Amino acid sequence: MSSPAASFSPPTCPSPPESIAEALERVTPLQGLPFEDRFWLAQHGEELVMQPGDILFEEGSPADRMILMLKGEIHVQRKHNGAMALFIGRTGQMTGLLPFSRMKAAGGQGVAVTPVWALLIHKSLFPEMLEAIPSMAQRVVSTLLDRVREVTRIEQQAEKLTALGKLAGNLAHELNNPASAAQRAAASLATELRANRENRFRLVNLCLTGEQIHQIEQWENVLIHRSQPEQSRDAASLIANEEALRIWLTALPCDTAWDVAAQLAEQGATVTDLDELRALLDAEATCVVVQYFARYLRSTRSVNTLIHSSERIFDLISAIKAYSNMDRAAILEVDVPAGLDATVQMLQARMKTISVVRDYQACLPCISAYGAELNQVWTALIENALDAMVGCPKGRLKLVCRLEADMLLVEIWDNGFGIPPEIQDRIFEPFFTTKPPGLGLGLGLDNAMRTVRKHRGHLSVKSEPGCTCFRVRLPLNQFQAY
Repeated sequence: MSSPAASFSPPTCPSPPESIAEALERVTPLQGLPFEDRFWLAQHGEELVMQPGDILFEEGSPADRMILMLKGEIHVQRKHNGAMALFIGRTGQMTGLLPFSRMKAAGGQGVAVTPVWALLIHKSLFPEMLEAIPSMAQRVVSTLLDRVREVTRIEQQAEKLTALGKLAGNLAHELNNPASAAQRAAASLATELRANRENRFRLVNLCLTGEQIHQIEQWENVLIHRSQPEQSRDAASLIANEEALRIWLTALPCDTAWDVAAQLAEQGATVTDLDELRALLDAEATCVVVQYFARYLRSTRSVNTLIHSSERIFDLISAIKAYSNMDRAAILEVDVPAGLDATVQMLQARMKTISVVRDYQACLPCISAYGAELNQVWTALIENALDAMVGCPKGRLKLVCRLEADMLLVEIWDNGFGIPPEIQDRIFEPFFTTKPPGLGLGLGLDNAMRTVRKHRGHLSVKSEPGCTCFRVRLPLNQFQAY
Protein backbone atom coordinates (compact mmCIF):
# COMPACT_ATOMS: atom_id res chain seq x y z
CA MET A 1 0.00 0.00 0.00
CA SER A 2 1.49 3.34 -1.03
CA SER A 3 1.91 6.18 1.42
CA PRO A 4 -0.40 9.20 1.09
CA ALA A 5 1.08 12.09 -0.83
CA ALA A 6 2.43 15.18 0.89
CA SER A 7 -0.25 17.82 1.39
CA PHE A 8 1.82 21.01 0.98
CA SER A 9 1.92 23.19 -2.12
CA PRO A 10 3.98 26.20 -3.30
CA PRO A 11 2.75 29.58 -2.05
CA THR A 12 0.29 31.42 -4.27
CA CYS A 13 2.32 34.63 -3.81
CA PRO A 14 6.05 33.76 -3.75
CA SER A 15 8.25 35.96 -1.57
CA PRO A 16 10.93 38.11 -3.21
CA PRO A 17 14.40 36.45 -3.14
CA GLU A 18 15.69 39.45 -1.18
CA SER A 19 13.18 38.78 1.64
CA ILE A 20 14.10 35.09 1.72
CA ALA A 21 17.81 35.96 1.79
CA GLU A 22 17.21 38.30 4.75
CA ALA A 23 15.27 35.55 6.59
CA LEU A 24 18.07 33.01 5.96
CA GLU A 25 20.29 35.05 8.29
CA ARG A 26 18.13 33.71 11.16
CA VAL A 27 19.02 30.08 10.27
CA THR A 28 21.68 29.26 12.88
CA PRO A 29 24.10 27.25 10.65
CA LEU A 30 23.99 30.05 8.05
CA GLN A 31 24.72 32.92 10.41
CA GLY A 32 27.61 34.99 9.10
CA LEU A 33 27.04 33.82 5.53
CA PRO A 34 27.41 36.75 3.11
CA PHE A 35 24.24 38.17 1.59
CA GLU A 36 25.20 37.15 -1.94
CA ASP A 37 25.52 33.51 -0.80
CA ARG A 38 22.14 33.63 0.92
CA PHE A 39 20.70 35.28 -2.16
CA TRP A 40 22.00 32.36 -4.25
CA LEU A 41 20.12 29.95 -1.99
CA ALA A 42 16.97 32.09 -2.21
CA GLN A 43 17.12 32.15 -6.02
CA HIS A 44 17.74 28.41 -6.47
CA GLY A 45 15.57 27.08 -3.62
CA GLU A 46 11.87 26.22 -3.53
CA GLU A 47 9.82 28.30 -1.11
CA LEU A 48 7.45 26.30 1.09
CA VAL A 49 4.43 27.48 3.08
CA MET A 50 2.47 25.00 5.25
CA GLN A 51 -0.44 25.13 7.66
CA PRO A 52 -0.80 23.05 10.87
CA GLY A 53 -1.59 19.45 9.95
CA ASP A 54 -0.01 19.63 6.47
CA ILE A 55 2.31 16.70 5.67
CA LEU A 56 5.73 17.50 4.22
CA PHE A 57 6.83 13.88 3.72
CA GLU A 58 5.80 10.35 4.69
CA GLU A 59 7.81 7.76 6.58
CA GLY A 60 9.86 5.79 4.07
CA SER A 61 9.50 8.34 1.25
CA PRO A 62 12.71 9.27 -0.64
CA ALA A 63 14.80 11.95 1.08
CA ASP A 64 15.76 14.43 -1.67
CA ARG A 65 15.66 17.97 -0.18
CA MET A 66 17.48 20.10 2.36
CA ILE A 67 15.07 22.12 4.50
CA LEU A 68 15.96 25.57 5.81
CA MET A 69 13.39 26.46 8.49
CA LEU A 70 12.58 30.18 8.27
CA LYS A 71 9.54 30.04 10.55
CA GLY A 72 7.40 27.45 12.35
CA GLU A 73 7.82 23.89 13.61
CA ILE A 74 7.71 20.44 11.99
CA HIS A 75 7.53 17.18 13.96
CA VAL A 76 8.98 13.98 12.50
CA GLN A 77 7.12 11.04 14.04
CA ARG A 78 8.00 7.36 13.76
CA LYS A 79 4.76 5.42 13.64
CA HIS A 80 5.94 1.81 13.83
CA ASN A 81 7.31 2.31 17.36
CA GLY A 82 4.29 4.26 18.53
CA ALA A 83 3.53 7.95 18.25
CA MET A 84 6.90 9.33 19.29
CA ALA A 85 8.50 12.58 18.11
CA LEU A 86 11.76 11.35 16.64
CA PHE A 87 12.88 14.82 15.63
CA ILE A 88 11.55 18.38 15.82
CA GLY A 89 12.50 20.95 13.18
CA ARG A 90 12.15 24.51 14.47
CA THR A 91 12.75 28.04 13.27
CA GLY A 92 16.42 28.60 12.52
CA GLN A 93 17.36 24.95 11.82
CA MET A 94 18.85 23.30 8.75
CA THR A 95 17.40 19.82 8.38
CA GLY A 96 16.21 17.22 5.87
CA LEU A 97 18.72 15.63 3.48
CA LEU A 98 22.10 17.36 3.75
CA PRO A 99 25.16 17.07 1.52
CA PHE A 100 27.44 14.17 2.56
CA SER A 101 24.49 12.49 4.33
CA ARG A 102 23.83 8.80 3.58
CA MET A 103 20.13 9.15 4.34
CA LYS A 104 18.03 7.52 1.62
CA ALA A 105 14.51 7.75 3.04
CA ALA A 106 12.62 9.73 5.63
CA GLY A 107 12.78 8.13 9.07
CA GLY A 108 9.28 9.29 9.96
CA GLN A 109 6.32 11.35 8.89
CA GLY A 110 6.96 15.13 8.76
CA VAL A 111 3.92 17.11 9.93
CA ALA A 112 3.59 20.86 10.43
CA VAL A 113 2.35 21.72 13.93
CA THR A 114 2.40 25.51 13.38
CA PRO A 115 2.35 27.69 10.25
CA VAL A 116 5.61 26.94 8.45
CA TRP A 117 7.76 29.02 6.11
CA ALA A 118 10.78 27.19 4.74
CA LEU A 119 13.17 26.98 1.81
CA LEU A 120 13.85 23.63 0.11
CA ILE A 121 17.09 22.87 -1.76
CA HIS A 122 16.86 19.80 -4.02
CA LYS A 123 19.77 17.36 -3.85
CA SER A 124 20.47 17.86 -7.55
CA LEU A 125 21.68 21.35 -6.63
CA PHE A 126 24.12 20.20 -3.90
CA PRO A 127 27.26 20.04 -6.10
CA GLU A 128 26.53 23.47 -7.57
CA MET A 129 25.73 24.86 -4.10
CA LEU A 130 29.00 23.60 -2.58
CA GLU A 131 30.93 25.08 -5.50
CA ALA A 132 29.14 28.42 -5.31
CA ILE A 133 29.27 28.62 -1.47
CA PRO A 134 32.49 26.85 -0.27
CA SER A 135 31.79 27.48 3.43
CA MET A 136 28.58 25.41 3.20
CA ALA A 137 30.63 22.21 3.43
CA GLN A 138 31.83 22.97 6.97
CA ARG A 139 28.41 24.26 8.03
CA VAL A 140 26.70 21.11 6.75
CA VAL A 141 29.19 18.74 8.41
CA SER A 142 28.74 20.48 11.80
CA THR A 143 24.96 20.19 11.45
CA LEU A 144 25.22 16.50 10.53
CA LEU A 145 27.28 15.74 13.64
CA ASP A 146 24.82 17.59 15.87
CA ARG A 147 21.90 15.74 14.30
CA VAL A 148 23.48 12.30 14.75
CA ARG A 149 24.13 13.04 18.42
CA GLU A 150 20.55 14.26 18.96
CA VAL A 151 18.86 11.33 17.19
CA THR A 152 21.08 8.85 19.04
CA ARG A 153 20.23 10.51 22.35
CA ILE A 154 16.50 10.30 21.61
CA GLU A 155 16.72 6.63 20.58
CA GLN A 156 18.79 5.76 23.65
CA GLN A 157 16.30 7.55 25.88
CA ALA A 158 13.46 5.57 24.28
CA GLU A 159 15.40 2.33 24.86
CA LYS A 160 15.94 3.24 28.50
CA LEU A 161 12.27 4.06 28.96
CA THR A 162 11.35 0.70 27.42
CA ALA A 163 13.74 -1.08 29.79
CA LEU A 164 12.37 0.92 32.72
CA GLY A 165 8.83 -0.10 31.76
CA LYS A 166 9.81 -3.78 31.72
CA LEU A 167 11.56 -3.42 35.06
CA ALA A 168 8.56 -1.65 36.59
CA GLY A 169 6.27 -4.41 35.32
CA ASN A 170 8.50 -7.11 36.82
CA LEU A 171 8.68 -5.31 40.15
CA ALA A 172 4.93 -4.74 40.24
CA HIS A 173 4.37 -8.45 39.70
CA GLU A 174 6.93 -9.46 42.32
CA LEU A 175 5.65 -6.99 44.92
CA ASN A 176 2.02 -7.87 44.26
CA ASN A 177 2.37 -11.47 45.48
CA PRO A 178 3.74 -10.78 49.00
CA ALA A 179 1.57 -7.66 49.34
CA SER A 180 -1.58 -9.65 48.50
CA ALA A 181 -0.55 -12.44 50.87
CA ALA A 182 0.05 -9.92 53.66
CA GLN A 183 -3.34 -8.32 53.03
CA ARG A 184 -5.14 -11.67 53.18
CA ALA A 185 -3.25 -12.68 56.32
CA ALA A 186 -4.07 -9.40 58.06
CA ALA A 187 -7.77 -9.77 57.20
CA SER A 188 -7.79 -13.35 58.49
CA LEU A 189 -6.01 -12.33 61.69
CA ALA A 190 -8.55 -9.56 62.31
CA THR A 191 -11.41 -12.06 61.83
CA GLU A 192 -9.95 -14.52 64.34
CA LEU A 193 -9.26 -11.82 66.94
CA ARG A 194 -12.85 -10.58 66.58
CA ALA A 195 -14.24 -14.10 67.03
CA ASN A 196 -12.18 -14.74 70.17
CA ARG A 197 -13.27 -11.42 71.61
CA GLU A 198 -16.91 -12.40 71.18
CA ASN A 199 -16.37 -15.79 72.90
CA ARG A 200 -14.05 -14.71 75.72
CA PHE A 201 -16.80 -14.91 78.36
CA ARG A 202 -17.56 -18.53 77.40
CA LEU A 203 -13.95 -19.42 78.18
CA VAL A 204 -14.09 -17.61 81.53
CA ASN A 205 -17.35 -19.36 82.50
CA LEU A 206 -15.71 -22.81 82.17
CA CYS A 207 -14.04 -22.31 85.59
CA LEU A 208 -11.25 -24.81 84.76
CA THR A 209 -9.04 -26.13 87.55
CA GLY A 210 -5.29 -25.67 87.54
CA GLU A 211 -4.81 -29.36 86.71
CA GLN A 212 -7.17 -29.14 83.73
CA ILE A 213 -5.41 -26.04 82.43
CA HIS A 214 -2.06 -27.84 82.68
CA GLN A 215 -3.38 -30.91 80.83
CA ILE A 216 -4.95 -28.75 78.08
CA GLU A 217 -1.64 -26.94 77.59
CA GLN A 218 0.17 -30.28 77.27
CA TRP A 219 -2.43 -31.47 74.75
CA GLU A 220 -2.03 -28.32 72.66
CA ASN A 221 1.78 -28.49 72.78
CA VAL A 222 1.73 -32.03 71.43
CA LEU A 223 -0.28 -30.90 68.41
CA ILE A 224 1.68 -27.68 67.89
CA HIS A 225 4.99 -29.55 67.67
CA ARG A 226 3.64 -32.54 65.77
CA SER A 227 5.26 -33.30 62.42
CA GLN A 228 3.10 -35.36 60.10
CA PRO A 229 4.60 -38.45 58.44
CA GLU A 230 4.92 -38.27 54.64
CA GLN A 231 2.37 -41.03 54.00
CA SER A 232 -0.36 -39.04 55.78
CA ARG A 233 0.11 -35.97 53.60
CA ASP A 234 -1.62 -37.20 50.46
CA ALA A 235 -4.86 -35.46 49.55
CA ALA A 236 -7.12 -38.48 50.08
CA SER A 237 -5.83 -39.08 53.63
CA LEU A 238 -6.14 -35.41 54.55
CA ILE A 239 -9.73 -35.23 53.28
CA ALA A 240 -10.71 -38.44 55.06
CA ASN A 241 -9.17 -37.24 58.35
CA GLU A 242 -10.85 -33.83 58.08
CA GLU A 243 -14.23 -35.47 57.46
CA ALA A 244 -13.78 -37.75 60.47
CA LEU A 245 -12.96 -34.74 62.66
CA ARG A 246 -16.00 -32.85 61.36
CA ILE A 247 -18.31 -35.78 62.14
CA TRP A 248 -16.85 -36.10 65.67
CA LEU A 249 -17.22 -32.35 66.33
CA THR A 250 -20.76 -32.25 64.97
CA ALA A 251 -21.74 -35.05 67.32
CA LEU A 252 -20.14 -33.25 70.29
CA PRO A 253 -21.95 -30.85 69.37
CA CYS A 254 -19.79 -27.95 68.10
CA ASP A 255 -21.51 -25.19 66.10
CA THR A 256 -18.35 -24.40 64.04
CA ALA A 257 -17.39 -28.00 63.32
CA TRP A 258 -16.62 -27.36 59.61
CA ASP A 259 -14.16 -24.55 60.41
CA VAL A 260 -12.49 -26.18 63.43
CA ALA A 261 -12.08 -29.51 61.62
CA ALA A 262 -10.17 -27.87 58.75
CA GLN A 263 -7.71 -26.16 61.11
CA LEU A 264 -7.14 -29.26 63.25
CA ALA A 265 -6.68 -31.49 60.17
CA GLU A 266 -4.07 -29.12 58.74
CA GLN A 267 -2.20 -29.38 62.05
CA GLY A 268 -2.33 -33.19 61.91
CA ALA A 269 -4.88 -33.76 64.70
CA THR A 270 -6.92 -36.99 64.66
CA VAL A 271 -10.09 -38.28 66.27
CA THR A 272 -7.89 -40.03 68.85
CA ASP A 273 -6.50 -36.62 69.91
CA LEU A 274 -10.04 -35.28 70.35
CA ASP A 275 -11.00 -38.34 72.41
CA GLU A 276 -8.07 -37.58 74.74
CA LEU A 277 -9.28 -34.00 75.20
CA ARG A 278 -12.88 -35.15 75.71
CA ALA A 279 -11.69 -37.43 78.52
CA LEU A 280 -10.48 -34.32 80.37
CA LEU A 281 -13.47 -32.00 79.80
CA ASP A 282 -17.21 -32.06 79.33
CA ALA A 283 -18.78 -31.48 75.91
CA GLU A 284 -19.22 -27.71 76.25
CA ALA A 285 -15.70 -27.14 77.56
CA THR A 286 -14.24 -29.34 74.81
CA CYS A 287 -16.07 -27.30 72.15
CA VAL A 288 -14.86 -23.97 73.53
CA VAL A 289 -11.26 -25.18 73.92
CA VAL A 290 -10.98 -26.56 70.36
CA GLN A 291 -12.56 -23.40 68.95
CA TYR A 292 -9.99 -21.21 70.68
CA PHE A 293 -7.18 -23.58 69.69
CA ALA A 294 -8.28 -23.60 66.01
CA ARG A 295 -8.37 -19.80 65.99
CA TYR A 296 -4.93 -19.72 67.58
CA LEU A 297 -3.59 -21.98 64.79
CA ARG A 298 -5.09 -19.80 62.08
CA SER A 299 -3.85 -16.60 63.74
CA THR A 300 -0.35 -18.06 64.03
CA ARG A 301 -0.32 -18.96 60.34
CA SER A 302 -1.52 -15.46 59.48
CA VAL A 303 1.25 -13.90 61.58
CA ASN A 304 3.85 -16.14 59.90
CA THR A 305 2.51 -15.14 56.48
CA LEU A 306 2.78 -11.47 57.43
CA ILE A 307 6.36 -11.99 58.57
CA HIS A 308 7.37 -13.86 55.43
CA SER A 309 5.61 -11.40 53.14
CA SER A 310 7.25 -8.44 54.86
CA GLU A 311 10.63 -10.15 54.55
CA ARG A 312 10.00 -10.72 50.83
CA ILE A 313 9.08 -7.07 50.29
CA PHE A 314 12.13 -5.98 52.27
CA ASP A 315 14.35 -8.29 50.18
CA LEU A 316 12.92 -6.83 46.98
CA ILE A 317 13.52 -3.27 48.17
CA SER A 318 17.07 -4.21 49.15
CA ALA A 319 17.55 -5.76 45.71
CA ILE A 320 16.27 -2.57 44.06
CA LYS A 321 18.72 -0.48 46.07
CA ALA A 322 21.57 -2.85 45.23
CA TYR A 323 20.56 -2.93 41.56
CA SER A 324 20.34 0.85 41.18
CA ASN A 325 23.15 1.60 43.69
CA MET A 326 20.96 4.21 45.38
CA ASP A 327 22.61 6.64 47.79
CA ARG A 328 26.08 5.60 46.62
CA ALA A 329 28.85 7.16 44.58
CA ALA A 330 28.97 6.56 40.83
CA ILE A 331 32.34 4.77 41.03
CA LEU A 332 32.52 2.29 43.87
CA GLU A 333 33.78 -1.12 44.85
CA VAL A 334 31.31 -3.44 43.12
CA ASP A 335 30.49 -6.99 44.17
CA VAL A 336 29.77 -8.45 40.72
CA PRO A 337 28.05 -11.69 41.90
CA ALA A 338 25.75 -9.60 44.11
CA GLY A 339 24.92 -7.41 41.10
CA LEU A 340 24.07 -10.50 39.06
CA ASP A 341 21.79 -11.79 41.82
CA ALA A 342 20.05 -8.43 42.17
CA THR A 343 19.43 -8.35 38.41
CA VAL A 344 17.98 -11.87 38.48
CA GLN A 345 15.67 -10.81 41.28
CA MET A 346 14.51 -7.79 39.24
CA LEU A 347 13.60 -10.14 36.37
CA GLN A 348 12.15 -12.91 38.54
CA ALA A 349 8.66 -12.48 37.10
CA ARG A 350 9.94 -13.75 33.74
CA MET A 351 11.64 -16.81 35.22
CA LYS A 352 8.70 -18.91 36.39
CA THR A 353 9.71 -21.76 34.07
CA ILE A 354 13.46 -21.02 34.03
CA SER A 355 15.96 -22.77 36.29
CA VAL A 356 18.83 -20.55 37.40
CA VAL A 357 22.25 -22.11 38.08
CA ARG A 358 24.95 -20.06 39.79
CA ASP A 359 28.64 -20.95 39.55
CA TYR A 360 30.49 -18.27 41.50
CA GLN A 361 34.08 -18.68 42.56
CA ALA A 362 34.48 -18.21 46.31
CA CYS A 363 36.02 -15.04 47.77
CA LEU A 364 35.99 -13.02 44.56
CA PRO A 365 37.41 -9.50 44.95
CA CYS A 366 35.34 -6.41 44.29
CA ILE A 367 36.19 -4.22 41.32
CA SER A 368 36.07 -0.44 40.93
CA ALA A 369 33.24 0.28 38.54
CA TYR A 370 30.06 2.20 37.81
CA GLY A 371 27.76 -0.19 39.65
CA ALA A 372 24.44 0.94 38.15
CA GLU A 373 25.85 0.81 34.61
CA LEU A 374 27.22 -2.70 35.11
CA ASN A 375 23.80 -3.83 36.29
CA GLN A 376 22.38 -2.48 33.02
CA VAL A 377 24.84 -4.75 31.20
CA TRP A 378 23.66 -7.79 33.18
CA THR A 379 20.04 -6.77 32.51
CA ALA A 380 20.58 -6.58 28.74
CA LEU A 381 22.40 -9.93 28.59
CA ILE A 382 19.98 -11.80 30.87
CA GLU A 383 16.93 -10.36 29.08
CA ASN A 384 18.40 -11.53 25.76
CA ALA A 385 18.88 -14.99 27.28
CA LEU A 386 15.27 -15.06 28.51
CA ASP A 387 14.01 -13.97 25.08
CA ALA A 388 16.04 -16.74 23.47
CA MET A 389 14.47 -19.35 25.77
CA VAL A 390 10.86 -18.40 25.03
CA GLY A 391 9.19 -21.63 23.93
CA CYS A 392 11.85 -23.91 25.44
CA PRO A 393 10.20 -26.61 27.58
CA LYS A 394 13.02 -26.52 30.16
CA GLY A 395 14.81 -23.18 30.10
CA ARG A 396 18.15 -23.04 31.91
CA LEU A 397 20.07 -19.87 32.75
CA LYS A 398 23.61 -20.33 34.04
CA LEU A 399 25.61 -17.51 35.63
CA VAL A 400 29.38 -17.96 35.99
CA CYS A 401 31.76 -15.60 37.74
CA ARG A 402 35.42 -16.39 38.29
CA LEU A 403 38.95 -15.00 38.06
CA GLU A 404 40.88 -15.32 34.82
CA ALA A 405 44.44 -14.00 35.15
CA ASP A 406 44.08 -10.30 36.13
CA MET A 407 40.50 -10.14 34.83
CA LEU A 408 37.10 -10.96 36.30
CA LEU A 409 35.19 -13.22 33.91
CA VAL A 410 31.39 -13.25 33.83
CA GLU A 411 29.58 -15.77 31.64
CA ILE A 412 25.83 -15.83 30.98
CA TRP A 413 24.69 -19.10 29.41
CA ASP A 414 21.28 -20.13 28.09
CA ASN A 415 19.90 -23.18 26.33
CA GLY A 416 17.68 -21.22 23.96
CA PHE A 417 17.43 -21.40 20.20
CA GLY A 418 20.72 -19.58 19.65
CA ILE A 419 21.80 -16.70 17.42
CA PRO A 420 21.96 -17.46 13.67
CA PRO A 421 25.62 -17.44 12.49
CA GLU A 422 24.90 -14.89 9.76
CA ILE A 423 23.89 -12.18 12.27
CA GLN A 424 26.28 -12.91 15.15
CA ASP A 425 28.69 -10.24 13.88
CA ARG A 426 25.89 -7.64 13.82
CA ILE A 427 24.15 -8.05 17.18
CA PHE A 428 26.28 -5.36 18.82
CA GLU A 429 25.51 -2.80 16.10
CA PRO A 430 23.32 0.12 17.23
CA PHE A 431 19.68 -0.17 16.13
CA PHE A 432 20.12 -3.75 14.91
CA THR A 433 17.37 -5.95 16.32
CA THR A 434 15.53 -9.15 15.44
CA LYS A 435 12.52 -8.21 17.58
CA PRO A 436 9.22 -7.14 15.99
CA PRO A 437 8.64 -3.37 15.56
CA GLY A 438 7.78 -1.67 18.83
CA LEU A 439 9.44 -4.31 21.05
CA GLY A 440 12.99 -3.02 20.92
CA LEU A 441 15.19 -0.40 19.27
CA GLY A 442 18.30 -2.54 19.06
CA LEU A 443 20.34 -0.52 21.56
CA GLY A 444 20.53 -2.97 24.49
CA LEU A 445 23.64 -4.85 23.37
CA ASP A 446 25.17 -1.68 21.90
CA ASN A 447 24.86 0.05 25.29
CA ALA A 448 26.24 -3.07 26.99
CA MET A 449 29.27 -3.03 24.68
CA ARG A 450 29.83 0.70 25.32
CA THR A 451 29.67 0.20 29.09
CA VAL A 452 32.08 -2.76 29.05
CA ARG A 453 34.54 -0.80 26.90
CA LYS A 454 34.17 2.15 29.27
CA HIS A 455 35.47 -0.19 31.98
CA ARG A 456 38.36 -1.26 29.69
CA GLY A 457 36.78 -4.68 29.40
CA HIS A 458 35.75 -7.01 26.60
CA LEU A 459 32.35 -8.44 25.59
CA SER A 460 31.97 -11.39 23.22
CA VAL A 461 29.42 -14.05 22.30
CA LYS A 462 29.52 -17.66 21.19
CA SER A 463 26.29 -19.27 20.09
CA GLU A 464 24.83 -22.39 18.57
CA PRO A 465 21.35 -23.91 18.89
CA GLY A 466 20.80 -24.94 22.51
CA CYS A 467 23.92 -23.22 23.85
CA THR A 468 24.65 -19.48 23.86
CA CYS A 469 27.25 -17.77 26.04
CA PHE A 470 27.96 -14.06 26.48
CA ARG A 471 31.39 -13.45 28.06
CA VAL A 472 32.32 -10.24 29.85
CA ARG A 473 35.89 -9.68 31.01
CA LEU A 474 36.57 -6.78 33.38
CA PRO A 475 39.97 -5.68 34.77
CA LEU A 476 40.51 -6.07 38.50
CA ASN A 477 42.88 -3.15 38.93
CA GLN A 478 40.94 0.07 39.34
CA PHE A 479 43.85 2.13 37.96
CA GLN A 480 43.72 0.11 34.77
CA ALA A 481 39.93 0.46 34.59
CA TYR A 482 39.94 4.24 34.46
